[in-house]
Amino acid sequence: MKPNHRVESGRVWIGGLPVDRLTMQESIDKALQLIQEGPGHQHVVLNAAKVVGAQSSVSLAESVRNADIVNADGQSVVWASRILRDALPERVAGIDFMDELIKRAIPVGLRIGLLGATEEVVGRVAEILRAQGVSLSYQRHGYWAEAEEESLVRDIAATGTHILFVGIPSPQKELFVAGWLSSLNVNLVVGVGGSFDVIAGKTRRAPLLMQRMGMEWLWRLLQEPRRMFKRYLVGNVRFTVLVLRELRHKNAHR
Repeated sequence: MKPNHRVESGRVWIGGLPVDRLTMQESIDKALQLIQEGPGHQHVVLNAAKVVGAQSSVSLAESVRNADIVNADGQSVVWASRILRDALPERVAGIDFMDELIKRAIPVGLRIGLLGATEEVVGRVAEILRAQGVSLSYQRHGYWAEAEEESLVRDIAATGTHILFVGIPSPQKELFVAGWLSSLNVNLVVGVGGSFDVIAGKTRRAPLLMQRMGMEWLWRLLQEPRRMFKRYLVGNVRFTVLVLRELRHKNAHR
């Protein structure tokens, strides 16, 4: 087992899951520290859908609890921390974390790998990052059979990758990393969900005002109503109920 490198600044707990009390800058600094320590570290982002999903998945919950850094990707998680009177400093969106980490990685020559999305999308992301000066060590689309996983992991482990961005959906992303983290030989694995699609221009982020208002989920729902309906409308209601139940329990034990 790898040593336990929990952040020193403390953690907020929501729905039985931890979120680190870190700003974007503190998160990047911590990530770079972990990269220097060597392979075997994981960064996870937490949103309402993942909190709800973890209530019925022990494996997903454990993968989040075992991560070295957990950031609040969704504004709803930040709002929940305030309701529970244990406020997080700010939202640290996965795509913004990826962008900032890449900026810091370029000058020091950290090797970056990409795993996820379609062949076309990951290829376009690779082109964009190379043009920025990224030292790209690995790229592969995010579709494979279970029987291919061991070979895939061996291929990644042989590349000397420092940072592996994994752009596949949850909970597959977290479960894949949890199962193979010790074999990947990567200093830091970062789950980035649909960020590859945004970087490649396949999908667009919400306008900055909507991001600041915490309404990015509504933008995605309007773009992909069929795919996102259950995740956002049904999931957000379940998340709200979960937080209010937790608040009631907290008040009862004051």
